[in-house]
Amino acid sequence: MSAKPSTSIRDADFEFENTEVRIAVNRNCPKIELAGLKIGPLEEGKEYEVRFWIAQELEKAGIARFHEEDLLTAVKLYKIHWKERVQSVKQIAFLPRDFYPKLRRYLADLKKNAVKKPEKMREYEKAVRHSRDIINCRLKKLVSLASASAAQTNQTINNLSVEEHSIYKLLRKNIGEWRTKILKEGAES
Repeated sequence: MSAKPSTSIRDADFEFENTEVRIAVNRNCPKIELAGLKIGPLEEGKEYEVRFWIAQELEKAGIARFHEEDLLTAVKLYKIHWKERVQSVKQIAFLPRDFYPKLRRYLADLKKNAVKKPEKMREYEKAVRHSRDIINCRLKKLVSLASASAAQTNQTINNLSVEEHSIYKLLRKNIGEWRTKILKEGAES
């Protein structure tokens, strides 16, 4: 049985929330214990690896900040957008495994900032446009890929994210069943 895309999105988010990311500590913090999980003590100016959700809480508290390479930025989004647009329909650019979870968080942060500072709305709207373009472009390619022969697709599916792989499997299954029904019913006439 195939996984539902919404389930794979939740699964990918859960996995992402628990991946290790690097943080730089802004100020000293004593040892913290949460449900059997121990963090720290943390020293100002040092770097540590912690789970994403912990890093998020430490950032909210002003204790630490994410490393730039662990975050999606406007520049990174633009590069992904550009790469996806210049490739042919039969090519899908490699996306980092955590692209979609980072994208959702990046857009949520931009939206939150745009609400607080209306001058940031243009940045948010541009990021949404680029994101939609990337998603639409990749979806078109996924449909094409799912309807192609298996020999043509094996190399390309390695470039799919977890979420994309899930929808690819559903599309491939549905397209295959549809083809079989069309051919079967055509042969019976």
